[in-house]
Amino acid sequence: MAIYDMSGHLYLVATPIGNLEDITHRALRILREADLIACEDTRHTRKLLDHYGISKPLTSYHEHNEAARAQELVEKLLAGASVALVSDAGMPLVSDPGYRVVAAAIAAGITVIPIPGPSALVAALAASGLPTDSFYFGGFLPAKSGQRARTLEALRDNTSTLIFYEAPHRILAALEDVETVLGPRYVVVARELTKIHEEFLRGPVSEVRATLESRGATKGEITLLIGKSAVPPADPTTIEEAVEACERAGLTRMDAIKEVARKRGLSKREVYKQMQTEKPGG
Repeated sequence: MAIYDMSGHLYLVATPIGNLEDITHRALRILREADLIACEDTRHTRKLLDHYGISKPLTSYHEHNEAARAQELVEKLLAGASVALVSDAGMPLVSDPGYRVVAAAIAAGITVIPIPGPSALVAALAASGLPTDSFYFGGFLPAKSGQRARTLEALRDNTSTLIFYEAPHRILAALEDVETVLGPRYVVVARELTKIHEEFLRGPVSEVRATLESRGATKGEITLLIGKSAVPPADPTTIEEAVEACERAGLTRMDAIKEVARKRGLSKREVYKQMQTEKPGG
């Protein structure tokens, strides 16, 4: 077994965003071997550690004590202690505290080592169906409508997929502002990622908002993705392949054609025509 020198190192350890199985062997090893674990909420992190039988000293590190605690942690690191920094979920520093201690550690000449793992924004983007070649992550949208509208307005001409975190009690207002400021964009609401009630709602912003509104109160952690237009991403499958997929799902040939026409914004006649041209010699 390899021997690792952990003294005086700051480790940024990604932790599960929901499902406790989503943690790497390396992350667990670092948590077991660290002298101290700095975390947003000691009670939350303790649940993860207890699940894996890890017993280590914890210290709280959150937005209200970040400035003072950063210096304390750097002093421990300079004294030779190894410190693992974790957030409540996902990669530390991504819409979470940690910047001050990392910046202070680097300034003090301390080695900072990222231990990659789960990230809600990457998981949501990968499964969204929106373009992934270029994206903009804006963290949490502002809580107030006026500030939120100005944030969206500044991104009106951005052609990347836009990604934000949003609180469940503000998602309807956020979607309303998206439609008002950006127009009838195609959006994806990714809710409760990796958890039992994981859900992706995809479609025009007005339809997604109506779906959520019809349910009453929305619960769970949300990642909001906004496409560059109202048109859904291009489906790489042919019309015939899409129809056959619907048939395999249990639809009749006629209903499958209707469903493909609906999803692709075509008439049934156009679907028939394209199916003919896709045939060999067509």
